[in-house]
Amino acid sequence: MEMITQLWLASGLYQMTLGQFVMLCVGCLLLYLAIARKFEPLLLVTIGFGGILANIPGVEIATGDGLLHLVYLVGIETGVFPLLIFMGVGAMTDFGPLLANPRTLFLGAAAQFGIFATLLGALGLTSLGVMDFSLKEAAAIGIIGGADGPTAIYVAGLLAPNLLGAIAVAAYSYMALVPIIQPPIMRALTSEKERAIEMTQLREVSRLEKILFPLLLLLLIALLLPSAAPLLGMFCFGNLMRECGVVDRLSDTAQNALINIVTIFLGLAVGSKLQAEIFLSASTLGILLLGVVAFAIGTASGVLMAKLMNRLSKTPINPLIGAAGVSAVPMAARVANKVGLEANPQNFLLMHAMGPNVAGVIGSAVAAGIMILFTSGS
Repeated sequence: MEMITQLWLASGLYQMTLGQFVMLCVGCLLLYLAIARKFEPLLLVTIGFGGILANIPGVEIATGDGLLHLVYLVGIETGVFPLLIFMGVGAMTDFGPLLANPRTLFLGAAAQFGIFATLLGALGLTSLGVMDFSLKEAAAIGIIGGADGPTAIYVAGLLAPNLLGAIAVAAYSYMALVPIIQPPIMRALTSEKERAIEMTQLREVSRLEKILFPLLLLLLIALLLPSAAPLLGMFCFGNLMRECGVVDRLSDTAQNALINIVTIFLGLAVGSKLQAEIFLSASTLGILLLGVVAFAIGTASGVLMAKLMNRLSKTPINPLIGAAGVSAVPMAARVANKVGLEANPQNFLLMHAMGPNVAGVIGSAVAAGIMILFTSGS
């Protein structure tokens, strides 16, 4: 009888708190969204499972010398994992649509307005006493508006590691919900006639242009904003490997094996921060609400910028591609193409939308550098 009592007292069921039970349910919900609903499965499966491991009572895998905590220290706290992910993304990115239509760079830049609007919003709510975020925390929350998971994790790891779990879940959840969140905003801000605009065929971009672009981009941005160099540098390096044509094995590794391995450990490490005592707080709800506001503002800003450019230019731009200025590659571009086809079955916007989509990745990296630069001393 004494042995049975001892086993019961040592069991996870006896030690479980209400918060841990709630977080186990949250972990299962993330797995459901990833497996059944196909919402960002590459990340939500690993984050959800990591969250489950982190909330099983008596298991020290996410604290101390536990595996997930060590992985977090090595990969997230140092910023290594997001940088390696950016290298892989760069190796998979084609700058051709952006180079063929450089004007779309303005759309990617405009979509980053959501980041700074949310930063100001978080600080405003803090000053009113509604929430309690420091400048660094507000900056990390604002990055969610770029819809760029690795960038959000990188900035949160540097500026607000205590909010990493909530920020990562919000960033990847909203990336997964692009097909649901963006279309109503796009339709509300455009007319049927605007959505039916057909764009001229893109010119062919030479190999030399594609090789020189990542080098010039890195030098220009890094010399003006050194704090953006780590993210943008790895992104440009990955792209250079893709385009130079002499390191195909390295490019293939970055696009496949390496990014897959890093994704596994990145997700588990982020999931380890979904511990009940950290995640279940009023600030988490605030982050989720501010995150969706940031994403909506970014989408609207891109669309409105495209409408403005149409007034100033003789060459028409379908304003739907402005919504692709957020960094959710290539999902946002696919959504723009889908909504465009609804208005005009002959309107194929995918390649045109990839221009602002890629520009959005660059824009979010620059925005991250600005945030880090201006908050590092606070």
